[in-house]
Amino acid sequence: MSNSSSITQFLLLAFADTRELQLLHFWLFLGIYLAALLGNGLIITTIACDHHLHTPMYFFLLNLSVLDLGSISTTVPKSMVNSLWDKRTISYSGCVSQVFLFALFIVAEFSLLTIMSYDRYVAICKPLHYGTLLGSRACVHMAAAAWGAGFLYALLHTANTFSLPLCQGNAVEQFFCEIPQFIKLSCSHFYVREVGLLDVSACLFFGCFVFIVVSYVQIFRAVLRIPSEQGRHKAFSMSLPHLAVVSLFITTGAFAHLKPPSISSPPLDILVSVLYSVVPPALNPLIYSLRNQQLKDAVWKLIPGRLSEAMSCSSPAA
Repeated sequence: MSNSSSITQFLLLAFADTRELQLLHFWLFLGIYLAALLGNGLIITTIACDHHLHTPMYFFLLNLSVLDLGSISTTVPKSMVNSLWDKRTISYSGCVSQVFLFALFIVAEFSLLTIMSYDRYVAICKPLHYGTLLGSRACVHMAAAAWGAGFLYALLHTANTFSLPLCQGNAVEQFFCEIPQFIKLSCSHFYVREVGLLDVSACLFFGCFVFIVVSYVQIFRAVLRIPSEQGRHKAFSMSLPHLAVVSLFITTGAFAHLKPPSISSPPLDILVSVLYSVVPPALNPLIYSLRNQQLKDAVWKLIPGRLSEAMSCSSPAA
């Protein structure tokens, strides 16, 4: 039996036992991480620099990109370092930080996706009231509420999780530290309160999910009533990227945490955890840019401008 107060580090689940596969994992994660940094960084820079994109939809998209960068930076770099140096360990404080930050970013992102569905609903179903319902102050308050919900959730669950005595050792069956893995390590008669908190959280998540579904039912009903094909295409191009991001986020996360124990195995657990924690932050910029012509045009205008500025700064003065 292990006492949590005496544990100074945890052992993370390794992706592979052979050196070749460890290096393959390192290079694969490096490519995904750089793609996420580039894609989300471009979206953040483009929205911040282009005043035409200073609208509620793009303000929320900027926040989403920041959250994506935060979530993937919480888990992937440590996993890459461990694979590169053939290690499995993470310090106790490092594990606490991972649990807190990952919970913060994931909950804030789901809250923000719920707010973005409301933004799309108002834009398409109540366009005349858009400026009133989604003014700049209201948008800032809603984004702050999403970040605040993530912070409170992460603080509550992290404090509660790491107050549990651990009876099953210090080996985490995941490539990063997350709450469900510590419930498995805790003493059976102590984890009831954390499971209760998770049940309450699941109910809140389900409420947000229902809100998103109802919003999109109303959106699609309104879009199908638009008489012009051009109008329908514009409405779909504004809504489908967000729906794709929501679907990817919810399906991968739900399968990771709700799959039956009978089909659980370390390789499957790693694959599913990669799908919900690593893939969405890298794919979200691509999903949003593919169908959003205004964002694509702004990105292509930004890149040549930044390149010319860099070349003029690097050239010697006459």
